[in-house]
Parts: sequence; structure tokens; C-alpha cells
Amino acid sequence: MVEEGERITLAASFCHRRQRYGPTARDASVRLVRMAPYEQLRAWQECHKLVLETYRATKSFPREELYGLTSQARRAAFSAAVNIVEGSAKHGAREYRRFLDITIGSLAELGYAFRVARELEMLSSSDWDSLDDLRKRAGFLSWRLYRSLGDRGR
Repeated sequence: MVEEGERITLAASFCHRRQRYGPTARDASVRLVRMAPYEQLRAWQECHKLVLETYRATKSFPREELYGLTSQARRAAFSAAVNIVEGSAKHGAREYRRFLDITIGSLAELGYAFRVARELEMLSSSDWDSLDDLRKRAGFLSWRLYRSLGDRGR
């Protein structure tokens, strides 16, 4: 946890931005919050599992759904995980929360895609149960991560 008033230097991954655009007047007042590498975040780990399981489950969807429900479900699952990754690379909690908000929305979208697939009998009840449980767990952990960032960076 960052102590009040403590400044954290930019991580190496952000240095290229500074070199390209040069220092700005805002640089002196920017306070950064150290973010955990995304691989260590339980929310990302669950979202990653969900991406893999979504791809496996949608392999059996009808061919005519390749550009419809299959693609939509895969994009939503991928979006949930990738927004955690992208948000963790941002400069502060406020930006990170914005990306986590997108993650939570993508998980809701994925829930609806799974529901449609189940009602059209593209997903078995057992596949629906396991995917929906995984989606809910990913959503819970993403929400906890969002809340843990509090109002920092506002």
C-alpha cells in the first residue's frame, strides 16, 4: 500500500511514453498508484479461465453462428480479461477503475450470450452451470478489485 504523500516512479513499461512525448507541466503533480502485475490478480485469473472455457464451449456452436453468437460471446469474454490487463497498465486508480467498469459490463454481456445459447440449446445445462458460475466468480472478483481502488485518483 502506498503511504500518503509517497511518490512512486514510473515503471519501465511507461518510460517509452515519456520519451516520445517529453515531460509536461502535469508530470510534476501526477501521483501514481502502484498496480499489481495483472497475472497476480485473482480477477484476471478467473477472467482468463473464462476466456478459455468460452472458446472451448463455443467450438460446438453451429457454423452459422460463427459471426453471431459465437463471436459475440468470445469477444465479451476476451474483453473482460483484456480490460483488466489494460487497466493495470494505466497511470492511476481512476483510469484503472474505468477499465474495470468495462470488464464488469463485458461479463454482464457474456451472461446474456450464455443465456441465449442455453435457451437455443447450444449449451447443455451442465456447461451453462459451469460457465455461469465461472462468470459470476469473475464478476465478483472484478467488482472487489474495483471497490478496492476506492476513490483514489479522483
